[in-house]
Amino acid sequence: MFLDQSTRRNLEISQTIFTNQKKGSLLWVMDKTATSMGKRLLKEWLENPLLNLEKIQERQEAVQDLYEKPLVQNEFKDFLGQIHDLERIVGRIAYGNAGPRDIVALKESIGYLPQFRDLLRRLESSIFHNMVVHFDDLQDLYTSIDEKIADEPPISPKEGGLVKEGFSKEIDELRDISRGGKNSLLAIEAREREATGIKSLKVGYNKVFGYYIEVSNSNKALVPSHYIRKQTLANGERYFTEEIKLHEDKVLGATERLYQKEYEIFCRVRDNIAVNAARIQMMAAYIAVADVLFSFAKTALENRYVCPVLHDGDTLEIAGGRHPMVEQMGEEAFIANDTFLDAENHRIAVITGPNMAGKSTYMRQVALIILMAQIGSFVPAQSAKIGLTDRIFTRIGASDDLVGGNSTFMVEMTETADILRAASAKSFIILDEIGRGTSTFDGLSIAWAVIAHLAAGELGPKTLFATHYHELTCLEEEMEHIRNYAISVREYNGDLIFLRKIAPGKANKSYGIQVAKLAGLPIGIINQARTILKSLEKNQLHLDKNKNKAAEMPALFKEISENQEEILEEIENLNIDELAPIKALSLLAEWQDRIIKENNEH
Repeated sequence: MFLDQSTRRNLEISQTIFTNQKKGSLLWVMDKTATSMGKRLLKEWLENPLLNLEKIQERQEAVQDLYEKPLVQNEFKDFLGQIHDLERIVGRIAYGNAGPRDIVALKESIGYLPQFRDLLRRLESSIFHNMVVHFDDLQDLYTSIDEKIADEPPISPKEGGLVKEGFSKEIDELRDISRGGKNSLLAIEAREREATGIKSLKVGYNKVFGYYIEVSNSNKALVPSHYIRKQTLANGERYFTEEIKLHEDKVLGATERLYQKEYEIFCRVRDNIAVNAARIQMMAAYIAVADVLFSFAKTALENRYVCPVLHDGDTLEIAGGRHPMVEQMGEEAFIANDTFLDAENHRIAVITGPNMAGKSTYMRQVALIILMAQIGSFVPAQSAKIGLTDRIFTRIGASDDLVGGNSTFMVEMTETADILRAASAKSFIILDEIGRGTSTFDGLSIAWAVIAHLAAGELGPKTLFATHYHELTCLEEEMEHIRNYAISVREYNGDLIFLRKIAPGKANKSYGIQVAKLAGLPIGIINQARTILKSLEKNQLHLDKNKNKAAEMPALFKEISENQEEILEEIENLNIDELAPIKALSLLAEWQDRIIKENNEH
């Protein structure tokens, strides 16, 4: 299944939208892998769900196999924890830049392959059975490395110490000479101290000047005539003798030959591994697949997931579905919801309800459950029957493309257009607040037309369409394939309580002011908004019929005329306690006549 960048971002598959971090993403929830190879493969599977029903069911069978054998799971975890990153090691070997410790890490990992095979034999699913049939324990490579390469080699392959004692007689002899050179130096140093009487005399070595005899300035007078000056220091002099020179030639020559011989053997071992890279890669792939399937089983056990039933039909039926990330991150108990969509009368669900009530969470969780099912994972639900889906599309959130020169609304329309062009009858679409980036009537018209397009014809994609345009709920009665749903809320003492439950029907209002209050908007603004809302709801917008244009602002925003000022002044100066009822009615009639006359004149 191809997932475009917008869908990957909106579903937060490998990183969250706002923090761009792994924590909070689907990858974070699903990742119980124990190897680097498994982590990479899990991310690849999440971003590339399967379309082949048989392969999906093979993965499900393997997960079920592990799910039912928790003891095998524990042993798998122990095995996987011992395995190095074989894919990276083989890559470095193939490019010729692997070090001695890479080779030893490879040997150590190969050493655990017999344990891996024993674990696979205790499982019954076809994926694990095929691994056993084609299993390669790589013991020839293990033996080759083990008999030649030291268990704790240096980092660099040119520093010596690579080859095991006893493997090569020539290398052992050169190593003895090299080691014996140090003992000889100590003997020379003791003899020269005795002969010269210089107790602080020191015989040493560095890579630039080779071997030397070092004497402090205070003892220079005791230096024999056969000492040849080699280097002057601030506090002394360095010399050499014919004996030192012969020793240097012998030891350095042996050391150089030793390093060269060891490096040649290391290169032969490395080249032999490179020739067999495909065998190692196959076993690395087996380990990675087993690691991901182990991760699926462990996640399912820990989070109460169930095995979904996938089929070739067009029905999507989820009972008690949950959002895999929100239920892990949220402090409150997650409220599960059901979903039913098909190609007939329930193709499109128009979802209304206030912001913050959970519309986007609900729609995303349905998409994530489909995605998880088609990578072979269990899903967060009580049960799920899912028709194979070829594409998941999402149009969620508001963002602009400043670099590309596109406004928020242009981005919204471009993404919507791409979805409508590419979607098929097997696709699943999430559309959240289409048309909100422009004027009310334009936005409503576009949203209406998009739903009508998706509902037209016998075959169309299954769609969840969240909106604040309550006018769209009338489409349930006018068009086939459309059903209304609403997120349940309750008002208590002026506050909003989110029930997080989706049910058939439609919301009466959007509760935008209550949500603004929850967000912390100043109370003065909240109160004024309520006043404006009441004014609008009482139809106090005036249409200019002659110009056939939208209404002016509500009366409370209009400039007060002189006539209205006079009326207000008269009201202010009234003594209501002394006003007879008949007089009050007379004044009201007079003021009404004056206002109507003024409106007619304008």
